[in-house]
Amino acid sequence: MADLVIATTGKVITTGAGTSGTIARRLAHLLCVTGTPALYQNPGDGLHGSLGVAAEGDVVIAICKGGETAELSEFVSRTKERGALAVVLTAKPESSLAHLADEVVTIDSSGADPSGIIAMGSTLATAAWGDALAMLVMSARSYSWEQVLHSHPGGAVGKNAGSLLRGVDGSA
Repeated sequence: MADLVIATTGKVITTGAGTSGTIARRLAHLLCVTGTPALYQNPGDGLHGSLGVAAEGDVVIAICKGGETAELSEFVSRTKERGALAVVLTAKPESSLAHLADEVVTIDSSGADPSGIIAMGSTLATAAWGDALAMLVMSARSYSWEQVLHSHPGGAVGKNAGSLLRGVDGSA
């Protein structure tokens, strides 16, 4: 699955609704910071005119634990019609959304959510998967820590870029 992201000639579009949308937004940010052009698109907004964000060569990463969110399935279907590839992260590989995917990543965190209702542990597992993807792609593309710090000049990271860089280079 990471091969699709590494090989893309376009951008990565992450999407999801509710808590999955929050994790998708975080993933888009991490991909950008680590050198992969990415953005988050709310699937509902996508169906109200923002579908134009998707183009041939893009990869859509759709996150949905149950895989049955109608607007997400419609969004993914239409981005594929526009030439994008679709990756679905779900706990239900037999779901409607998964059947639309070019690749399915099953993240089964059974028992991780209180009473199986509130997405807590499952989103943590999905976020960890996204962290691993960002680091893998960063490494595969030989994107350096210098480049990461250049794209993140604000906040404590930017303020402390010199000492942070020395720390990752092992010269601290």
